[in-house]
Amino acid sequence: MRLERLELRDFRNHRETRLEVPGGLVAAVGPNAQGKTNLLEGAYYLMTLGSPRVATDQPLVRAGATSAYLRGEIRTASGRALVEVEVRSSGANRVRLNGSGIRRKRDLRQRVRAVMSVPEDLAVVQGDPEERRRFLDEAAETLWPATEAARRAFDRALRQRNRLLKEHEPGFPPAELGVWDRELATHGAAVTRNRARAVDRLAPAASEAYREVAGHPLRVAYRPSVEGEDLEASFLERLAERRGDELIRRRTLVGPHRDELELGVGELTARRFASHGESSAAAVCLRLGLAEAVAAEADEPPVLLLDDPFSGLDPERRRRLTDGLGRRDQVLVSMPDEAIVPPGATVWEVRDGAVVAR
Repeated sequence: MRLERLELRDFRNHRETRLEVPGGLVAAVGPNAQGKTNLLEGAYYLMTLGSPRVATDQPLVRAGATSAYLRGEIRTASGRALVEVEVRSSGANRVRLNGSGIRRKRDLRQRVRAVMSVPEDLAVVQGDPEERRRFLDEAAETLWPATEAARRAFDRALRQRNRLLKEHEPGFPPAELGVWDRELATHGAAVTRNRARAVDRLAPAASEAYREVAGHPLRVAYRPSVEGEDLEASFLERLAERRGDELIRRRTLVGPHRDELELGVGELTARRFASHGESSAAAVCLRLGLAEAVAAEADEPPVLLLDDPFSGLDPERRRRLTDGLGRRDQVLVSMPDEAIVPPGATVWEVRDGAVVAR
């Protein structure tokens, strides 16, 4: 899969950017706050209808404009895909694929695939478990876009069940709790299965990518809060076991919101013992592993976008990462210093939201 043309209009600080995108390694270079990350974010949003940096679309629209416009052509194994997106500062966005309207994100995500690494991914390695759970869900939904429905259904069930627990009178279990137990078990089991499948797919490739960069493998293991052959039954058993604690603490104590993703460097836990350089490399390699998993699932590689991936890496690890990227069909990378641009890369100079291809 290859992004061949990209147009951004009134997206972040890009008033009007049009680019022919070559294969191989493409480096967007320039000082901070000039629009390098915005450029990669625009390409990612075009193909996924989501941003790795913000939860809402309003910040994506350039100040003073009422909407942003993105357009791109992606060559896929099944043919070319022309994607057009109007991002509105208020109201529903408009998305068209080959001239036809798209109403659900997954309809686009099943046709074109992209994986993006950002510096904020460092929190997946060093941050709270919530960051790793978010990565697990992003990975599952990148691999199988339809799994978003199960995650949303679980989130709704969890909110409703927590509300019920908070509003009940102490010592009197809510009569409706059994209904929400079953909802939580059904959707929680689906989320657990999706996360487990995603880790099975990406962990070997992430570990190998890390070995190539750092010289030893990365341990990636999913630790669900509920296990068992019959997950739904296991959920209900665990909920029954924790009923008393839940009534006292007034919140749900069983489910995917208590899962963990274990990351280790050698025998040590990455969160507690990895250096900044090791953690930075691990964060990037998790995305590289996801990209490999997507390539295997979709029978073609996704468009890979890496925002400042060399930050925090020593020269030797930077060289090793560059060697690995050079073997990929297309990679768009941002970096602040032209001196570290790998030999043979196409260079885009980014200044104040304008891009000059060299």
